[in-house]
Amino acid sequence: MTSDSRLEKTVDKILNQTENELLTSLKNSFEESKETLSKSLNSLEQEYDRIIDEGKKESEKIEKKIIGSSDLESRNKQLLLVEESVEKVFDKAIEKISSANRNENYSKLINNLLDESTSALGTTDVIVYTNSKDKGIVEPLLSKFSGSELSSETIDCLGGVQVKSKDGSMTFNNTIDARLERMKPLIRKEIATKFGIGN
Repeated sequence: MTSDSRLEKTVDKILNQTENELLTSLKNSFEESKETLSKSLNSLEQEYDRIIDEGKKESEKIEKKIIGSSDLESRNKQLLLVEESVEKVFDKAIEKISSANRNENYSKLINNLLDESTSALGTTDVIVYTNSKDKGIVEPLLSKFSGSELSSETIDCLGGVQVKSKDGSMTFNNTIDARLERMKPLIRKEIATKFGIGN
């Protein structure tokens, strides 16, 4: 057997071993990511359910005022009461969120928000903006997202992140405020449907 042939066999063996190690590592990372995301989704679903429950309780207080009304003025009043109810629920939720501890669970939430944001943009080559409270949580997490950097500027939000591609062409707002705003129409619709009024 020639030295070239032995060298080729050795290189092939090393490549195969490296490939197997890499595939195993990728599989493990994927499983860990799925588990973390699953836990975070459960937490967000619980918060969503809590907000829905509070909205339903608030809506029950106004149920007698809006059932049975048929003229336009009554319908407008119904819609206004629904909107006020939704706003009260969100005000309470915002109050709870703003005073929430920035603990390990919160850090996991921020990590998931970063992962979701970079996936939405299709790149980790991004600038991350957050509020002053979350800077200390966001910064160490960025090491997992190669090419990402924390902006020296802060944004005014309850928490979470806003991610922009470094070329400035794409932005993904994944702040808690933006997520709450995206939930408002769902809650408003659910309350309005309960009382048979269209939105």
